[in-house]
Amino acid sequence: MKKLLAALMLLVSFNVMAEPQMGKEFDKTAQAIAPDTPNKIEVIELFWYGCGHCHQMEQPLNAWVKKLPADVTFKRVPGLPHAKWAPMAKAYYAMETLGVLEKLHTPLFDAIHKQKALDPTNEKAAIDWVTKQSGLDRKKVEEAFGSFSMNTSLNRAANIFRASGATGVPSLIINGQYITSSTMAGNNETALSTADYIITNIRADKVKAGAATKR
Repeated sequence: MKKLLAALMLLVSFNVMAEPQMGKEFDKTAQAIAPDTPNKIEVIELFWYGCGHCHQMEQPLNAWVKKLPADVTFKRVPGLPHAKWAPMAKAYYAMETLGVLEKLHTPLFDAIHKQKALDPTNEKAAIDWVTKQSGLDRKKVEEAFGSFSMNTSLNRAANIFRASGATGVPSLIINGQYITSSTMAGNNETALSTADYIITNIRADKVKAGAATKR
């Protein structure tokens, strides 16, 4: 009987410890970030193509995104804490503008981390790579990298990174209010389960708020 009681207490203790804690597995963002889709719970991944941990996050993250419920939306934002990361942020937005992002997103990660064929801090190398892999005219690719809209996108990315309070990548921002990461949570899978926990609580708060307004 004592052994059974001890086992039950251990199980209860484990379950309490398993619940993500504010200030440990996740935290509030430094500033609130207005979501692009206010009627949904928005998840943003901050990433950098040059980050090995971000490369490792791709497979579990993609599987997680495929299972997201209808009230959750997901997008990526290139991490931009300093100018050194700008070439890869430009590559992301240029590929998006050129309509080849879905095709080249994972291959760009692989080119850097598997083939070791690309310096992620070299803009010319990024232009060369996108031109070759997309089959598009080089001038068109260069125009995408240097467009006016590119400056707007980079400024927004830098502002989001700053407002999130992120200290590294990959990081996940949930509804512009909370942030978790593989470093905070311990690993990529735990970061994703922490995001699930936050999403569940935000959804519950929305339901409560909706019920309150109907009274």
